[in-house]
Amino acid sequence: MVRIKRTDVKKLFIFLSSTLIYALCQMLFSIILMKEDLWSNFHIQLSAHYTVIFTMCIADYGLLILLNKYLPYSKNILLRILAGLAGLTIVCLVLIWLFNYLIYDIFQISKDGMPSFLIKFAFGMAANIPILLVFELIYYFQSEQKAIANSEKAKREALLFQHETLRAQINPHFLFNSLNVLSSLIYINPDNANKFTKALSKTYRYVLSLNRRPLVSVAEELNALDPYIFLMKMRFENSFVFTVNKVSGHEENSIIPLTLQLLIENVFKHNVATEEMPLDIKIAINSGYITVENNIQRSNDVEKGGIGLKYLAKQYGLYDKEVVFEHTEHMFVVKIPYIQP
Repeated sequence: MVRIKRTDVKKLFIFLSSTLIYALCQMLFSIILMKEDLWSNFHIQLSAHYTVIFTMCIADYGLLILLNKYLPYSKNILLRILAGLAGLTIVCLVLIWLFNYLIYDIFQISKDGMPSFLIKFAFGMAANIPILLVFELIYYFQSEQKAIANSEKAKREALLFQHETLRAQINPHFLFNSLNVLSSLIYINPDNANKFTKALSKTYRYVLSLNRRPLVSVAEELNALDPYIFLMKMRFENSFVFTVNKVSGHEENSIIPLTLQLLIENVFKHNVATEEMPLDIKIAINSGYITVENNIQRSNDVEKGGIGLKYLAKQYGLYDKEVVFEHTEHMFVVKIPYIQP
């Protein structure tokens, strides 16, 4: 059994009432101009005008959906306005032809005393333009409310993402490996042990600084990635090569915090890294996105858990951005889009 929501009934009532009032206004306006008797055929006049207005509303709503789908204002404002006027003209011409066919051919009503085509077209456009403008305003305010709601949702999800990332980084396995490396360095190379401690401190300090920051600049992310890469070099030594290629002018773009660190962590988690078979990790800062790629040396003992690529893609999806994954036999490439704040 289909349940009808109270809000849907309310919207339907508002729509029917609004169209009725608008049809009444149009009827009175046309009767005054045509200098006809208002009361002799009031019900016929009102029925005819309401039918026209109701049909216009349905046609204009369909036109609005079509324009917003294929030619939104964000693409070209002038072209959208021209397309809207062209659409209104087509709607008026089609409705005039349809109602002329019904009146003169189906109901066999005489053309005597009927307004000319130009008068009908002028009345049609005058009645149709306000309808489309009202629909445009309603759509605009609904879009604004939806954008605000999505923005708040994205912020909440981003904060959750940061907390999950923090828990993932401070898991016993990560801490155990870091302390093992630190313990070895203390006896072998105290200077490197001191550097390792500072790098570990910077890594956690950056994670903790992300409280209530859904976005960071690429420059901030790259700076925070340096101590993490240092930790990995102390742990894996000469088992990987890491390079960053930058295109100037794009480091101020925004991305989700810890994106690069999580992608690098994913590389080490899923691949074998040895001096004989080193991993080659490259980050490229391009004009439209960041590329993170590595050669594939699949590990048979892959650690389960952690923040997966699917979860990272979900975070960017909250901003209507798509993370692209390209998987070949020898290479794995991830393309991260920028997010404009």
